[in-house]
Amino acid sequence: MSTNRTADVCIIGGGIVGSSIAYHLTEAGCTDVLVIEREKAQGLGSTGKATGGVRAQFSTPINIEMSLYSIDFLSHFEEATGHTSGYKPAGYLFLATDERQLDYLKKSSELQLAHGVNVEIVSREEISRRVPQLRADDILGGSFCQTDGFVSPPDIMLGFMRRALERGASLWLGTEVIGIEVEGGRVAGVRTTSGRISTRTVVNASGAWAGEVARLAGVNIPVTPLRRQLVSTKSFADLPENIPMVIDMSNGFHFRPDFKAGRVPGVLMAWPDPDETPGFKTEFDQDFVPKIFERAVARVPVLARAEVEPLRSRAGLYEVTPDHHAIIGEAPEVRGLFLANGFSGHGVMHSPATGRIVSEMILDGEARLMDVSSLGAERFAEGRLIEETSVL
Repeated sequence: MSTNRTADVCIIGGGIVGSSIAYHLTEAGCTDVLVIEREKAQGLGSTGKATGGVRAQFSTPINIEMSLYSIDFLSHFEEATGHTSGYKPAGYLFLATDERQLDYLKKSSELQLAHGVNVEIVSREEISRRVPQLRADDILGGSFCQTDGFVSPPDIMLGFMRRALERGASLWLGTEVIGIEVEGGRVAGVRTTSGRISTRTVVNASGAWAGEVARLAGVNIPVTPLRRQLVSTKSFADLPENIPMVIDMSNGFHFRPDFKAGRVPGVLMAWPDPDETPGFKTEFDQDFVPKIFERAVARVPVLARAEVEPLRSRAGLYEVTPDHHAIIGEAPEVRGLFLANGFSGHGVMHSPATGRIVSEMILDGEARLMDVSSLGAERFAEGRLIEETSVL
């Protein structure tokens, strides 16, 4: 490994977002791309801990547009990269237990339909038909979109990166960025534990650590790490394999099948604990298990018979912004520093769109795929936040 090299583009972070950006840059002909990953393997950060859900059921146009592009891309991922994305269009099913929630779903569905999302408002009877194991006496209705579903985040990350490497990109593993050099308001280089890189273009794709990386260049971005924990069960035959992601809007509990090679799936359960506090906490807390089972059994009584699969239960970090939207674009204070941060739990599902958008910004000077000016970092100082209310 060279101790002093050059690169047209240096990407900090080798997770799914960084890998997608490398793929799209090399696809467009920019092959002198260096990806720097501090871990000894890819996917040890948020990518490998993700739930693996993809959905277009959002409440803002920009998130809907990014989802529609990304889901379509992931449905044809093998044609584009030669690797599988694991896409299963099992759907997302939101459950409303009061009139306010149902009105919210109806209003959101109008926006989604206007953008071409195939979403439908469903009755309690339809919900019980789809997932008969649910306790449905308090459910008033819900929304369902069949093209929402599940993917395999590690496979997508590796598919993006392997194709980028085939086209000439480089990947440094086990390398930490310790400085970003700025001269005259522009990126001049990157200092790492493996040497210096002379470059005029740096992409911050470092997930929950994005704030710390940005500060190396003297840039402040409001990205906060927040732990999210997932509990997986052993193979569980009491729920059908084809159930959708089910979201209980009364408390945020949601679950989906957890597919295991050659075996009956288990159940993957998530719940945004309101008592969770910000911080780089990546250890799984065993006290979380009874908390989530209390909510799980209340909505799906058969889950009382499920057994926890300790090796697949895990904790990962959301990278949260004040308005739960990503920060995408060139840093206002430092030319050549591009931000792809703050996805607030949606980094996996929006990685295809993000990769193409950032590559267009770098190579063409603007995003051609869609207008993402609302996602610039300057929105926080200017007070024009775009609140996403559909956050899991």
